[in-house]
Amino acid sequence: MDEALISVDRWVKGSQAYFLTHLHADHTKGLSSMWSHGPLYCSSFTADLIPLKFSDFDLSLLHVFEIGTWQTLNLISRSSGAPTAVEFIAIDACHCPGSVMLLFRGEFGCMLYTGDFRWEVGCERAAKAKEMLAGAIKDDKVDVVYLDNTYCNPIYDFPNRQVAAQQIIDIIASHPDHDVIIGINTLGKEDLLVQISEALKIKIWVWPERMWTMDLLGFYDNFTINTSITRVRAVPQYSFNVETLEELNRIKCPTIGIMPSGLPWVKKSPPKTKSISRAHLTARCKKAEWSEDDDEYEPMGDIGPPEKLHKYIFTVPYSDHSNFAEIMDFVKLIRPKNLKGIVSSSSCYIEPMYYLRLLCQGNRPSEVLNSKLKRKARATVAGSNKKPSGSYNAELVRKRSMTLKARLKRIRLSKHSILRKVRKGAKIPDISADLKTDSDGNQVE
Repeated sequence: MDEALISVDRWVKGSQAYFLTHLHADHTKGLSSMWSHGPLYCSSFTADLIPLKFSDFDLSLLHVFEIGTWQTLNLISRSSGAPTAVEFIAIDACHCPGSVMLLFRGEFGCMLYTGDFRWEVGCERAAKAKEMLAGAIKDDKVDVVYLDNTYCNPIYDFPNRQVAAQQIIDIIASHPDHDVIIGINTLGKEDLLVQISEALKIKIWVWPERMWTMDLLGFYDNFTINTSITRVRAVPQYSFNVETLEELNRIKCPTIGIMPSGLPWVKKSPPKTKSISRAHLTARCKKAEWSEDDDEYEPMGDIGPPEKLHKYIFTVPYSDHSNFAEIMDFVKLIRPKNLKGIVSSSSCYIEPMYYLRLLCQGNRPSEVLNSKLKRKARATVAGSNKKPSGSYNAELVRKRSMTLKARLKRIRLSKHSILRKVRKGAKIPDISADLKTDSDGNQVE
């Protein structure tokens, strides 16, 4: 995207408009309370949270957009200096509260920035978002998709959030005499906590700043800041560690920890080989057979039993990012011309085009073949006044053969003349000095 026009989740001076997809820290790096580079466009819920994260933020710079409504920005073209219009629409990303993906149309073409998203099968919100995006694109061709490639790798096969949430509920229910600590981010997984609260009919403790977010979402009945009335606590991930759990088990009561995330599945980064399925994985992360020429992928789907990373810690594959199969479905829906990953620090980072290029326009086998045939036809027409290279080589061989025959014939004639002269008693000079050889070792005059 033309950075002189628009920046998305990028906070460097020089653009005319800035967009924020959601309020996670890796998307706000460079944004601060002192922000003054330009107007900031975001969803209404994100706008509500910004004063909590950036206490002195100039709220006059905030511009709230509605999800599912086209809007127009009047900007100045970098190339011509003339006024130019950029249209955009926000779509629910189903990642965390306030998260959106953004579709842009302008002089730069049609581009989609997904931000972080989870469009899983069976999710009603995701189904509505897909329908909304398909209607927004219509007959347009999307030039580039800036893709959430966190799990853009066939080794990542985890279930939908509903299934993973039930497994967490079962773990808690099977440890009735234990305190439970759940590691979460400062934003996200609210739906998971609500499911646990309603299924087990208990309140969940959250820290005061998190309680403010729950109040904004209308979930205050499910949460508390009083530790004495509940055995289940949601704590920031940075405070979730083995040392804390060991200490709690030593001086307090039996305590287990649950980490809802996709990343603990990977034991270590995969080797740099063509077959990514040879990665060393934990038992629950399924090894997927995948070829770079495939465009079909079947998810394993079976979540299996809960796994322990430590005797006090369970890890459950509850993720707010799409798994590989869901990413494939998403790209099939859009059929963009190109893909660019927005995540560069994933534990198994793969450039999206490595696996998904065949799902993009102009990269499917039939399209590639047609393109090659067209190029060959153009080359034939362009070179119609020239001798084909194959004909030229054949002609060269023929001429060389004729030249050699002629030389041999002249040598034979010379020998006959010499013999005639010998018979007549003529003195014959030594001709060996006059006979030379060519580059192929043949004698020539």
